[in-house]
Amino acid sequence: MGYIKRIDKVFETAKEIEFDDNSKFIFMSDCHRGNGNGADNFAKNQNLFFHALTKYFDEGYTYIELGDGDELWENKDICEIIATYSNIFWLFSEFYKQNRLYFIYGNHDIVKRRRNAKKEMSVFFDECAQQEAPLFPNLSMHEGIVLRHAMTGKRILLIHGHQADLLNYKFWRIGRFLVRHIWRPLELIGIQDPTRTSRNSNKRHKVEMKLIDWVKKRNRIMIAGHTHRPVFPDSFDLPYFNDGSCVHSRCITGIEIVEGEISLIKWSYKVKDDGTVYIGKDILEGPEKLCYIWI
Repeated sequence: MGYIKRIDKVFETAKEIEFDDNSKFIFMSDCHRGNGNGADNFAKNQNLFFHALTKYFDEGYTYIELGDGDELWENKDICEIIATYSNIFWLFSEFYKQNRLYFIYGNHDIVKRRRNAKKEMSVFFDECAQQEAPLFPNLSMHEGIVLRHAMTGKRILLIHGHQADLLNYKFWRIGRFLVRHIWRPLELIGIQDPTRTSRNSNKRHKVEMKLIDWVKKRNRIMIAGHTHRPVFPDSFDLPYFNDGSCVHSRCITGIEIVEGEISLIKWSYKVKDDGTVYIGKDILEGPEKLCYIWI
């Protein structure tokens, strides 16, 4: 099965979420949350992420994670990741209680589609109460989600994007073995894995071209992750968006849809004139009205 048919299958079987011009969404991906050790690329940005997530919760956004939220190639135990970032997962659970949280799996957390993984994510150990507490009871994991605009019926495909990357889709077990047993030990001593899509510009470009090809052939809007490269198309480009990642060196990036407009944003540390450090949000591209880019 080629990448066009693989993405078609995701689109045709995806859960649909209706939205309108009053809806608020934040899309993030590729957090690669780990266990806090030297190979955990998320650790340096955890405070940026928690601050941003808190703002989005307070402002009524729905959080949709577009895959590779947890690094389950390097790590075997999702419970250890939850314990390491218990504050983040607690806040996720607050989103979940209000039906404002959706998870899409990617290649690095594809095992979350399995029943035992969903069970492990149903509860967590509350350190304050010293007992287990509900986390994500009856959680559904998705390969893709479709947003359908209530007034126009127009649809947006939300997907991780590894469906356009044969090695990371069909042969992900080989990739996991190499990462877990070769590249992770090397990463602990400072040697980066050059084979990952996010670090290989040629491979990343090929994946992007395939995703854009699907957008062109199917006349659809797509928001993806996987490549770690933020993309916000110009007015005359095909409507392929990418939210980037949460493991950039000095920032985290995402895509917002707010009141019928779409933007590419980043959160980073900033410094005031008096030397005070704070966390702030910048709009990198947009906002662009969705009605102008409907196909």
